[in-house]
Amino acid sequence: MSDKIPEGNRSARERLAQQREREKGREKRRRTLIVASAVVGVLALAAVVGLIAANAGKDDGGGTATGPAIAPSGATGEDALTLPVGAAGAPSTLTIWEDFRCPVCAQFENALRDTIKELADDGQVKVEYHLATIIDGNLGGTGSLRAANAAACAQDAGKFAPYHDILFSNQPPEPDDAFGRNSRLIELAGRVEGLDTPGFRSCVEDGEHDSWVKKSDTAFREGGFQGTPTVLLNGESVFPGKDDEQISPENLKKWAAAANKGKKPGTAAPSASAEGS
Repeated sequence: MSDKIPEGNRSARERLAQQREREKGREKRRRTLIVASAVVGVLALAAVVGLIAANAGKDDGGGTATGPAIAPSGATGEDALTLPVGAAGAPSTLTIWEDFRCPVCAQFENALRDTIKELADDGQVKVEYHLATIIDGNLGGTGSLRAANAAACAQDAGKFAPYHDILFSNQPPEPDDAFGRNSRLIELAGRVEGLDTPGFRSCVEDGEHDSWVKKSDTAFREGGFQGTPTVLLNGESVFPGKDDEQISPENLKKWAAAANKGKKPGTAAPSASAEGS
């Protein structure tokens, strides 16, 4: 008997072996695909969970304060949400809603700060500052809330105006939540003479005015304002301008003079200025 495999049988066996190898390959690829799909699914779920966690608290400015709203000393107006600067008897009122993380607010302040101070010191306007935390809500983080609380602590110490100026002069880039660190806010307080005290530090670290800040932000959102800064002269919007004129130091003085025509200026001690930047 010959030990040779007939050519026809060899070809059939080879074809069968090749078919089995192809089937093994397909099965291996199928299992790999199943495992890969499972991994992708887990990663996708983790990403969704992470996104939910990252967005948690955005509507309320990222804060966690739930206690009573403790207004800072000297706050006025409805629900004591106004931080006043200048003479109470000034003939005109300049209302300013701001967020310490808002870059346009910083541009406005850095361009108009000296003019606003001059008008307040001359008794032409009383300035009513209101604080919001919309950037925390938009980008996440707590810098708007933490900075606003620190500013309220500065109000307790009679140093709101200069500390307000220091914060805007040293505002970090919008995505950078540097103001979310109390240590940075306390460091900047060292640039305002007499502000960095144990009482101020405790107020900042404890978030003493967090609930008040959140209440102010709620008032902003319910007020129908379009964004920060919102700037009103006697209730009329002057930012980014009015009567087809852009806001500028000259125009703000002109608008205040027109509003005050025939009226006596108020009397107030000159507002403090920032010690550094």
